[in-house]
Amino acid sequence: MNPQAKLIFATSLILGTSITISSNHWIMAWAGLEINTLAILPLIAQSHHPRAIEAATKYFLTQAAASALMLFSSMTNAWHTGQWDIAQLTHPTSCLILTSAIAMKLGLVPFHFWFPEVLQGSPLTTGLLLSTVMKFPPMTLFYMTSHSLNPTLLTCMAISSAALGGWMGLNQTQIRKILAFSSIAHLGWMTIIITYNPKLTLLNFYLYTLMTATAFLTLNTIKTTKLSTLMTTWTKAPSLNAMLLLILLSLAGLPPLTGFIPKWLIIQELTKQSMAPVATMISLLSLLGLFFYLRLAYCATITLPPHTTNHMKQWHTNKPTNTSIAILATVSTLLLPISPMIATII
Repeated sequence: MNPQAKLIFATSLILGTSITISSNHWIMAWAGLEINTLAILPLIAQSHHPRAIEAATKYFLTQAAASALMLFSSMTNAWHTGQWDIAQLTHPTSCLILTSAIAMKLGLVPFHFWFPEVLQGSPLTTGLLLSTVMKFPPMTLFYMTSHSLNPTLLTCMAISSAALGGWMGLNQTQIRKILAFSSIAHLGWMTIIITYNPKLTLLNFYLYTLMTATAFLTLNTIKTTKLSTLMTTWTKAPSLNAMLLLILLSLAGLPPLTGFIPKWLIIQELTKQSMAPVATMISLLSLLGLFFYLRLAYCATITLPPHTTNHMKQWHTNKPTNTSIAILATVSTLLLPISPMIATII
């Protein structure tokens, strides 16, 4: 793809995201989401491989259906209340339809089927955009309408997402699919708390974006998409592979790494809301995710493949690690340990 086309698509992505997150009117929010969808499609299909074309088609159909549902929800609300303001979503049917539309946009259970397939068919850099930037506008709409949504429905969807994200990721060998199921599980954590403390959802989303961006950029640097090739990449960039171990454990939410912050705060908030059984359930379900993160971490740091067949070792690269990866890796692992120090400085 030529640089001019890439620039146009990148600008459109920024424009679409900015329109949606800054709008108060449903039609403007819908227009921003449509611009986003149309900008990412060529980036998914850029390799012209049948798998990439299939991924782009699936993405287009799902997002078009979600946008239509969102428009229908806002029109129903406007019909009954005379309000087009995003924050004034009060009609129960509209709230229900909007929950379905946003769940479809984000890839929450039971509308998650498209996400692993689309991520598997996309290049790693596009996968990064799909997992982070493309989730930001729907997450903003979720945040703005959180006071109107049904808490019981969201809790059920969140528990299902955490369970399915963990279970389905257990037997995967493709790293992009593992990261897709990891994303679904993380969305479960964000959804469970949104009606009680929306700011916590945003904090979780920002930290998830940081950690996922680091993981995708690292995998893109060492050019790895499968567990079998991940085992032999330690010779290529040993320091980067060692850092990948910490990033994956941070994504799993192990203390004292950054990923533990949102889990800790969400469990605390759920307990305050007298939802201790729900907090216990989602905490136990996160152990499923921990298993496949540990599996990935083991493959990333293993120095000998665990079988006797001859493996082609990769050449050690003397290229310095990208500065952005270094900064992101530091933040996505050390934010919790250094936060007391930041608090004392402030």
